[in-house]
Amino acid sequence: MNFHIITIFPKSFESYLSESILARAIKNKKIKIKFYNPRDFAKNRRVDYKPYGGGPGMVMKAEPVIKAVQKALGRKKKLARRGGGVKIIFLSPSGKRFDNALARKFSNNYKDIIIICGNYEGVDARVRKIFRAEEISIGDYILTGGALPAMVLVDVVSRQVKGVLGKEESLEENRVSSSEVYTRPEIIKYKNKNYKVPKVLLSGHHKKIEEWKRNK
Repeated sequence: MNFHIITIFPKSFESYLSESILARAIKNKKIKIKFYNPRDFAKNRRVDYKPYGGGPGMVMKAEPVIKAVQKALGRKKKLARRGGGVKIIFLSPSGKRFDNALARKFSNNYKDIIIICGNYEGVDARVRKIFRAEEISIGDYILTGGALPAMVLVDVVSRQVKGVLGKEESLEENRVSSSEVYTRPEIIKYKNKNYKVPKVLLSGHHKKIEEWKRNK
């Protein structure tokens, strides 16, 4: 799986992508991530301007973003030889709610995903219209930029890629899991009170353990 991220803040991804499972997935070439900075395609590196119709804040101009997406799509012939389609995603709080089902769909149907990250008051809407990008939201709240939603999307989709988690059964959504998990020691003492692991988890009775997890 190849992710092409359009962002004016590529360095904001470094700490997250350089640690843990995603770092290992990149090292093992299970996923690839490439950044395209609209500033590199803008005159004097200026990517924002005042919105038409008035209002606070600034809007990211269409032209630098379009050129950045075109740069990613310029590899389309090479991408086509790998098989699989190219998906363009326009991150927006008003978009379709992102979930595991959508992540599986992206992973199964596309080899390359282009993610357009907005900042300030957002990206000129003509970018989405030109590329017929799918508008995606990670939740009913507003963030200060598109970097965090892009990282969430990369993380959730990457989990669906074979080999990223090491074992397919590591996918929580493919097995019975619980919001409550425990590990050693069996008893923790805090302020003169003992906190114990539920007995059923120590029983070795797999059917009862599965029932307990479902109930949780």
